[in-house]
Amino acid sequence: QVQLVESGGGLVQAGGSLRLSCEASGIIFSRSTMMWYRRTPIKGREFVAHITSEDSTDYADFVKGRFTISRDNAKNTVYLQMNNLKPEDTAVYLCSTTDSGLRQWGPGTQVTVSS
Repeated sequence: QVQLVESGGGLVQAGGSLRLSCEASGIIFSRSTMMWYRRTPIKGREFVAHITSEDSTDYADFVKGRFTISRDNAKNTVYLQMNNLKPEDTAVYLCSTTDSGLRQWGPGTQVTVSS
């Protein structure tokens, strides 16, 4: 049974930083591509970043230069370092992976950026 658990969200002022974590279980983490998405009532779900098993990364244009995705295979954990946060980054941030062809999601962690 795949389980993804996000943590690290909170309230931060514009220009501040947060680091999100997502601990995974029930998958061969070191072989898995891990992704971060975010969800808002207006925009719905948006891709934020991914990291492959070979540590290749990709980012949405709106976070390039501000967010960094990384992974620690020893801890089965993927991270999202978020710097220079903006009010428009306010969202629920979700960790995701694919297992046996099925997309798996964590419950998400709320990030709120005040102006």
